[in-house]
Amino acid sequence: MSRTKKSSVVLETARQRLAGLKSIRPAPDFGEGFSLAEYETEISAFSAALDSYNQELSGLNDRQNTVTVAEDALRQKNLRMLRLTEGKYGPDSSEFEQAGGKRLSKHKSRRRKPGPTTEAGSSPTPAAAPSRRRCGRTCAGCSPASGGFARRTTCRW
Repeated sequence: MSRTKKSSVVLETARQRLAGLKSIRPAPDFGEGFSLAEYETEISAFSAALDSYNQELSGLNDRQNTVTVAEDALRQKNLRMLRLTEGKYGPDSSEFEQAGGKRLSKHKSRRRKPGPTTEAGSSPTPAAAPSRRRCGRTCAGCSPASGGFARRTTCRW
């Protein structure tokens, strides 16, 4: 991705302001350090610095493209060298592992989880309703008199 060239709103404003100040007759004198000639010199110096900066960015973009191409070529060479090692020594060899590959014997085998078994034409059995449990406390819903099972409205356990 190339770097975007820098532009300056301040430079454009300064150029417009200089043009406006030059149109004033007689030429204004604002005192020491604020003459139109010094202002124009400062604008020109900044413009040259900005142009130089943008030229350097263009050079960096070219160098970045060169590095990116070289990196891609090296990536392909890495892969090719690993594949050649695999071809010469085998995918389960220690040489292949030394070159950075993963031996076949080190791979985990994938096991498929068995699905629900059904007979032809029938659907799987629905899940059983949750069983009711005793909470072990002496609350109104769990007392032996009420059947000994918790009801959600009376027992939070």
